[in-house]
Amino acid sequence: MHYKLALIGFGNVARALAKLFLRKEDLLKQQGITFSFTGISTGRHGCAVNPDGLDIQKALALVESGKSISPLTTYQLPITNSLEVIQHSAADVMFENSPVNKQTGQPALDHVRAALNLGMHAITANKGTVVHGYRELIALAKSKGKMFRFESTVLGGAPVFSVMREAFPLADLSSFKGIFNATTNIILSRMENGESFEDAVNYCQSIGVAETDPTNDVDGWDAAIKVAALVTVLMDTPITPEQINPIGIGGIRPEMIAKAKAEGKRYKLVCSAEKVGGKVSASVAPQLVDSTSPLYGMMNSSTGITFRTDVTLDYSIIETEREGMQGGPVETAYGLFADFVSVANTVGHA
Repeated sequence: MHYKLALIGFGNVARALAKLFLRKEDLLKQQGITFSFTGISTGRHGCAVNPDGLDIQKALALVESGKSISPLTTYQLPITNSLEVIQHSAADVMFENSPVNKQTGQPALDHVRAALNLGMHAITANKGTVVHGYRELIALAKSKGKMFRFESTVLGGAPVFSVMREAFPLADLSSFKGIFNATTNIILSRMENGESFEDAVNYCQSIGVAETDPTNDVDGWDAAIKVAALVTVLMDTPITPEQINPIGIGGIRPEMIAKAKAEGKRYKLVCSAEKVGGKVSASVAPQLVDSTSPLYGMMNSSTGITFRTDVTLDYSIIETEREGMQGGPVETAYGLFADFVSVANTVGHA
């Protein structure tokens, strides 16, 4: 089956996704899946639409050289924004990767709504869509006979939501605990090795893990919106990052880390939630952990989560840093790609 794909947002993750599709093209063909990119919307490099298929290699080259992709458009009318790209791309699947808005989830919410209403499957790495629109979007997708998928919103390419959905059907999730933000974990790991907070932040920025303004990471907001997404979906309890009210790592001083190290402990930005009697308590805050904790060994960009349910032993998913891999766009892109393959296989077997 042939799938027409629209990319809303064409930053590092979406470009990594496009390259992943090209790299996996032969494997997809072996499963009877072919694809073309028919719409792309960018924040700074214009928009492009061609229902017959864009030259994705050329689009990548144009953006990576700082040029506009608008000349690739074959549509008769000017295409000036993301909603127009969705409307005119004739896509079967829309990938939403616009910047996260933790307060409202916009404009990503409108992008997903538009795609579903036009009969497209919607796949996103945007946590705002899940936190602010999960129930609505799942219901809308069902009413249209389409799918809304969001595996990449937490832990990048690790299968968090799909594991609970497919491997633990009808299990009651009572709690989870983990490390969801690689940037703060790298900072704390490097501080444990004697580096200053400022130098550790600079390092994260130099390798592209932290933004120019690292506030969302170091103040805990990125972790909080991931906790909110997990609670909203897996505990069926809508919650916002503001309700979690995260505490970041800015108050962790070198002498505190040195003292903890001497005691065989270390600081981690711990993300957790527990559901008791229908009520959920969730937190994001620095905590001291010792060697008995699964979190203790998660160093540098390693992240992970431990689930506790009513029917299983504690179950952990851990992404461990390896040489040459620090987490980031490729891993997040793979989560999007895995969602696509899951959707295609589900449709193919329907």
